[in-house]
Amino acid sequence: MPPRKAPTARQRRLGSELRKIREHAGISMTEAASQLSTDRTNMSNVESGRFGVSSDRVRTWARHYGCPDTAYVDALAAMAEERGRGWWDDYRDDLPASLLDLCELEHHAVALRSVQIMHMPGLLQTEDYARAVFEEAVPALHPQDLRRYLSLRMRRRDVLDRKDAPAFTFLIHEAALRMRFGGRRVTSNQLDYLLKQSERDNLTVRVITFEAGGFPNAGGPTLYAHGPVPQLDTVQTDIPTGSVLLDAETPLANYRAVLDRTEERALDPERSRDFIREMAQQL
Repeated sequence: MPPRKAPTARQRRLGSELRKIREHAGISMTEAASQLSTDRTNMSNVESGRFGVSSDRVRTWARHYGCPDTAYVDALAAMAEERGRGWWDDYRDDLPASLLDLCELEHHAVALRSVQIMHMPGLLQTEDYARAVFEEAVPALHPQDLRRYLSLRMRRRDVLDRKDAPAFTFLIHEAALRMRFGGRRVTSNQLDYLLKQSERDNLTVRVITFEAGGFPNAGGPTLYAHGPVPQLDTVQTDIPTGSVLLDAETPLANYRAVLDRTEERALDPERSRDFIREMAQQL
């Protein structure tokens, strides 16, 4: 099959997981290629995500490597079965790949936990609020680019309405509630929208107040996406040039601890709604 020109983060992840299984088994790529009746170049392309792989081959390779975790292998085989375009591919030629990788990550997650410090979570933003956030970009976005960014952000919210939607936990700092992106009216509407969304059965909003004091990783937002098995969890963090995805065991463990400690200092859901209402009344 022809190689992919630009494999997505999820496609690269499948390949990297197959490489991990092989390396944990102590088998070199050359040895594996010989024993599996393929060649080293093909295996390299699969492990880098440049070539696709069938679910049957995933199971064959995992069996050959002696991987004992059947749930993990089943999850990888399911990833290999994914075919076709996602809705985010409509933006492939217009927006950064990191944004599309985020959409794909949200789509496939079984649960999502996030911490937001200075603005509302993207999945909970109104269009006017999102526009106000994007209008602060440096350099300024061209009007056509702004429309595409807004369109993507609004379509991202559809994940909330899926019948099989993941469970969401949003930890939002008081600073984000007080920031008036777009002015008083836009902020007021945004807080009202946040309250309505917090009533969803699969969605929890908890506020971290100034009185809660410090908490880990307070300098930036964090998104933790739970996969079907813990080995396929992913962390997404923002950096000045875009965003980065982390999936190594140590950073995953550290970010789980960050989220756990942060959640301990947040108000419970009911008190959080009361706090948001109070903030809205102060506008």
